[in-house]
Amino acid sequence: MDFDLPEELKILKDTVRRFVDKELIPLEREYRPEGEEMPEHILKPLQEKAKAVGLWMLDVPQEYGGAELDLLTRCVISEELFRTVAVPFRNNEVFGPEVRAVLFHCNEEQKERFLYPVLRGEKKVCFAQTEPDAGSDPAGMRTRAIRDGDHYLLNGTKRFITGAGRADYAQVMAVTDAEKRARGGITCLIVDMKSPGVILDRQWPTMMGDAPWQIVFENVKVPAANVIGKEGEGFSLAQKWLQEGRIRGHGARCLGIAGRALDMMMDYSQYRVTFGRPLADRQAVQFMVADSAMELHAARLMVYECAWRHDQGEDVRNLAYMVKIMCTEMAGRVVDRSIQVHGGVGLTKDLPLEWWYRQVRSIRITEGATEVLRWRLAQNLIKAHKPQ
Repeated sequence: MDFDLPEELKILKDTVRRFVDKELIPLEREYRPEGEEMPEHILKPLQEKAKAVGLWMLDVPQEYGGAELDLLTRCVISEELFRTVAVPFRNNEVFGPEVRAVLFHCNEEQKERFLYPVLRGEKKVCFAQTEPDAGSDPAGMRTRAIRDGDHYLLNGTKRFITGAGRADYAQVMAVTDAEKRARGGITCLIVDMKSPGVILDRQWPTMMGDAPWQIVFENVKVPAANVIGKEGEGFSLAQKWLQEGRIRGHGARCLGIAGRALDMMMDYSQYRVTFGRPLADRQAVQFMVADSAMELHAARLMVYECAWRHDQGEDVRNLAYMVKIMCTEMAGRVVDRSIQVHGGVGLTKDLPLEWWYRQVRSIRITEGATEVLRWRLAQNLIKAHKPQ
């Protein structure tokens, strides 16, 4: 077994770290992305610099002009990128347009209308699955799409939809077969946000500073040609995207947050003197450093293994559940300890710690609450277990 990253991946990791240290962390003194996106006057120069060092469209397949990096590589990049708070919590476009992976399942005609304009930065798309009464339970989804000739009539409500206010299109998950639901009765429809009956009902300001939208669909006519994949495939398409999100968007993100919080904890403990001695000499602080380092190391191994197995084509559903649970809870503890070591200054907005504290608390709920994932993980493990 080899636990070292390949040499070329180490070089890429160092490139991203230098970019973050030089271009992004200095922005923290003057800018915090409390909204959903980075202002254009800040984003555009960063994107040009990212292109210059080869950090562009890393998630996008080569056939569409992207780098087509595997998931392990993207996790390593995300770990470095999210060491800074100078990137938005939800939509991060520093390394290229935000492309929801479901769009890559478009047919050729749909790619011309939806995918390519997003890749060129001409259009924006949001993903709409969460509902007021369904949450983490897609089987409780109430949004319905009923076939009527060459179109569907869409009715329902989606909540906590990031980027809906600026989106040209929404990828909407809707029930097309009430008997099957999550077992093959949910379909992905591309909905023009300017269609009659699409209502941006309200925003929900959150502790993260962003304000995702509630969207109401009232008899919205959606062309049948706007179905992504086949009717009934929506849930499986969404789960594949969400699974990668749990590994990279939650797991690797938390590695980056916890890693820098630990570095800050150790730095501060060495030069902060209390009662005539550095904090680093105090056993209570030493234990916090040791516990944080152990938990971070274990979480990193879990993320890297899960991403590697995913790249080998293995079923990593259970591992992805473990990654999201382990990493989000680990990062919360490490950030909390770092705040404690910093004392009063750790509570201020001069440091990124309070922002991370809110962020890691938030992602214990989004895209699968930890309690739901624990329950699903236990169900899968018990079902697969053969009694001795």
